Amino acid sequence: MVGTMHAWQAVERGHEVVQIEREAEARGASLRNFGQIWVSGRAGGEELDTALRARELWEAIGERVPGLGFRAIGSLTPVRNSREHAVAEAAVARPDAAARGYKLVTAEEARAINPALRGAFEAALWCERDAAVEPRTAQLHLREALGASGRYTFLPGREVREVVGNGAVRDDHGDVHQGDAVILATGAWLSGLVRELVPDLPVRRVRLQMMQTAPLGEPLATSVADADSFRYYPAYKSEALDELNAEQAQAPIAAAHKMQLLMVQRQDGGLTIGDTHEYEHPFAFDTLEDPYAHLAEVVESFLGRPLPQIRHRWAGVYAQCTDTTRVVHRQQVADGVWLVTGPGGRGMTCSPAIAETTANELGW
Repeated sequence: MVGTMHAWQAVERGHEVVQIEREAEARGASLRNFGQIWVSGRAGGEELDTALRARELWEAIGERVPGLGFRAIGSLTPVRNSREHAVAEAAVARPDAAARGYKLVTAEEARAINPALRGAFEAALWCERDAAVEPRTAQLHLREALGASGRYTFLPGREVREVVGNGAVRDDHGDVHQGDAVILATGAWLSGLVRELVPDLPVRRVRLQMMQTAPLGEPLATSVADADSFRYYPAYKSEALDELNAEQAQAPIAAAHKMQLLMVQRQDGGLTIGDTHEYEHPFAFDTLEDPYAHLAEVVESFLGRPLPQIRHRWAGVYAQCTDTTRVVHRQQVADGVWLVTGPGGRGMTCSPAIAETTANELGW
């Protein structure tokens, strides 16, 4: 998605673009994500500014490319006790709360916003600026729109192997591609050419597990998170969070897998639910059932009903800057060649703004 959004920025500014991809279609984190445009938990400052700008860009692109499935649905994070409530109160007291669309609502108000939440909770943190798109099809529709410009060529099934000159690369077919600028948006692929160009790249890989259900049978009007998300998103740092962490431990399975609940409904009615986080290499090759069972229990407690059948389970890997306060790693690695990677869990949310910043900095 980061690469495709760079292509979008370049075509929008009148340039011709060749997009070279290793796979025929997206198979990595750009596909295996929630499709959430997630503003609510972002750190104040550059990260929030990037997410808010990306939110604007997603909406504008969505108006032109309806197949993205852009939906300004917001999010709710139900809270169940005084400690979780205090963290939500601290978030609403942030100086940038209005920019995020934060509001602390009662349980009754939350159910009026999202009637599917019939379970037990005391209140909820509402974030009006959160949104969603369809990750499994977004890039296909973006490429269709890019192709209609007459200035875009998509070359799948090719891997860039070598930088051979100023703004020039050779692929594994032996073809050389020359441009005013080359953007290497390599995602979690950090070996091969990337390692040769930047041996000490300050980026790590992170593995996560997710799942998707059959149609719920009713609308889930917002994205939904649980209070464990407070522990993992920088926007919620506060004395109240320190007290929550000290006095209310995560469930053992959630702590072991660094879990939070995030949930969004797909256009077919199914629910995408996650996630776990694994940082230590080598990653396991299999998925574990205990985290899925924990997530199902949390979701059912909020919905007040059994989950639909689980139809898909998967693991994914994304690239994250080792300095997690950085939005992305952007580096010139050769004459006319730039590497852009490591947005972490911000990739889907922030990709339009990340690409816009690259375009602005390079003077496109």
